[in-house]
Amino acid sequence: MDFGVVLQTNPPAWRTVGLAKLAEEHGFDYVWTFDSHLLWQEPYVIYSAILAATKRVTVGPMVTNPATRDWTVTASVYATLNEMFGNRTVCGIGRGDSAVRVLNGRPSTLKEVREATHVIRELASCRPVEHNGATLQFPWARTSSLEVWVAAYGPLALKTAGEVGDGFILQLADVDVARWMIERVREAASDAGRDPDALTFCVAAPAYVGSDMEHMRSQCRWFGGMVGNHIADIVGKYGKDADFPQVLVDYIEGRTGYDYNTHGKADNDHVDFVPDEIVDRFCLLGTPDDHVAKLEQLREIGVDQFAVYLQHDNKEETLRQYGESIIPRLQEHVTAKA
Repeated sequence: MDFGVVLQTNPPAWRTVGLAKLAEEHGFDYVWTFDSHLLWQEPYVIYSAILAATKRVTVGPMVTNPATRDWTVTASVYATLNEMFGNRTVCGIGRGDSAVRVLNGRPSTLKEVREATHVIRELASCRPVEHNGATLQFPWARTSSLEVWVAAYGPLALKTAGEVGDGFILQLADVDVARWMIERVREAASDAGRDPDALTFCVAAPAYVGSDMEHMRSQCRWFGGMVGNHIADIVGKYGKDADFPQVLVDYIEGRTGYDYNTHGKADNDHVDFVPDEIVDRFCLLGTPDDHVAKLEQLREIGVDQFAVYLQHDNKEETLRQYGESIIPRLQEHVTAKA
């Protein structure tokens, strides 16, 4: 199993770079960031600094969207970073949440997600692509290669991920829900004539190592509110009786609104509707043994990467605990002498 960390690009930018370096030192494979240009600093600028300061980690957004950036500009950024630093980027993409809603915009359509996925991947992989009635290609890109992973919750979005994504990003760590969604992505890939085993399955959620459950829940409850934004859209579109995990439908009953000014923050005051049970199911909380036990369950259902949302008051210690007590237990053990 690979491991990633999801950071917010809060100022100062060098703090984000420092956390990325620390993550690499503790054995993490990926460094992801939010991508919401009004709420936080520009991530692609910071990726360049992270890549220059590290040697191994892959960087990318969790997640970007087709609405707030021209697709060809996005592809150009990835190709440039890859040409400069080797192929150490990945593009996580979805319909859009905070980046578009803060602008009073609407999430992109799944048709736009499909088309953007294709255009960005082809251009950033040094291949020509048909776009806006023209055949386009970067004449300066020679070695760049990019994978695009699709973030999804709803039935049609899961279908999209299976049909066009190089990977699938699920932003919650409930084992039963993850199993259900992974199965549907794999089915969609198979139905489209693709090899489901060729896709990468990434689960992302807050992780907090400790013993004070009340405090850990208070630091991670924001995540249930963020997920609730997407679930509310799905319930509004498909209704409460749709083919969808009932636990997701039930917990948003008390949702009354959301303030994007506290999006992704532990002090978010619009998440009282999120019960302790949901925090426990969506996140990884407790001792290293508790984390390992749940991670083993996720690995068994096909999860290739677990990405730690690090939006709480124990960032460095969480990275240390994962690097010393958790990641080594999820890796293949090799002995010097058989």
